[in-house]
Amino acid sequence: MIVRERYMRQIRDFMDKPVVKIITGMRRCGKSALLELTRQELLSRGIGTQNIISINFESLRYEALKDFRALYAEISSRAEKADGKLYVLLDEIQEVNGWEQVINSLRVDFDCDIYVTGSNAKLLSGELATLLAGRYVEIRVYPLDFQEYLDFAATNAEEAQLPRQEQFANFLRFGGLPGIHQMKWDEERIMQYLHDIYNSVLLKDVIARNKIRDTALLESIVLYLMDNIGNTFSAKTISDFLKSQGRKLSTETVYNYLKALESAFLIHKVVRFDIKGRRILETQEKYYLSDLGLRHAVMGYRDNDIAGVLENTVYLELLRRGWTVNIGKQDVAEVDFVASRTDERLYIQVCYVLTPENTEREFAPLEAISDNYEKLVLSTDNLLRINRGGIRQKNIVDFLLNT
Repeated sequence: MIVRERYMRQIRDFMDKPVVKIITGMRRCGKSALLELTRQELLSRGIGTQNIISINFESLRYEALKDFRALYAEISSRAEKADGKLYVLLDEIQEVNGWEQVINSLRVDFDCDIYVTGSNAKLLSGELATLLAGRYVEIRVYPLDFQEYLDFAATNAEEAQLPRQEQFANFLRFGGLPGIHQMKWDEERIMQYLHDIYNSVLLKDVIARNKIRDTALLESIVLYLMDNIGNTFSAKTISDFLKSQGRKLSTETVYNYLKALESAFLIHKVVRFDIKGRRILETQEKYYLSDLGLRHAVMGYRDNDIAGVLENTVYLELLRRGWTVNIGKQDVAEVDFVASRTDERLYIQVCYVLTPENTEREFAPLEAISDNYEKLVLSTDNLLRINRGGIRQKNIVDFLLNT
């Protein structure tokens, strides 16, 4: 099993600390593997198997434990056999009704270290926030970054022999869900696998969890989002578009469906930031996808969408590195990303290739920003290297690999 060190470092930092470790992210992004890696880490530290309780609620074996009282009784019974500190690892905890009460009670009643995973952002709201205020830490997991993609590809003989640029093209096409590397490297097979995951996320984490009845409307909204990555719009824009297609709906309905998709970690909302006015703007946001492979499985891959695909890829990488990301508004011009982290700030423009015709358009918005934070123009050019007024151009692959 490949160790995803970016996340294991975070988990190790909080091992044996008095906080519940909540590992979140969309389905099939690798949360269960991280929980298994955590179990292996505990064993390597000399923790006995009798002191580790590991339950995956996607397995029918544990169907009877989806009631919080039954789950608490089972863990209490097994805790009596433990010799010393208990380690509790619960996978897809949102399947348990009233799970927050179990976690809070375990924390109070036993000397235990608790790790849970979940595929819905609502894990961190409501009753959990009340019961565990200040006593949990979220570890957010994303699909594979490009370096991780290469690590996984190296384990698949059919992928490992491909040149770097072809692997990058496949990364953009197939996305970063780890499971694609466990099968025969065939596009049709991979796209079917991704389409099945998309249907599973939509059904289990969006439709069922939010009791959505108009599934056709939901899918129309998802298709609109997928077709418009990299474009600014609002819930009203979507509502007006669907009304023009003969659908009757309110802007509020669209907004609620968007929130449900965000909660399932399927999409990310990115709001605009007025760079001069130093304020968040409340209209015309962008939406990016958690995994581009799902988009291409649903809609097919189109070469003319490359600009939005590259933007989406850079956006996800910034999130993985711990940046808070906005779209920048500089007078009438747009800066693709304004990334903030503690006392740092980073401005980024993303384009496919730089040409004499578009160089001015890409550099000018960054040149108009008066502060001295780092400014980058990212493109797929391999030879061209422009450094204009301190604004550097960098190859996207180099940026993703942090070289």
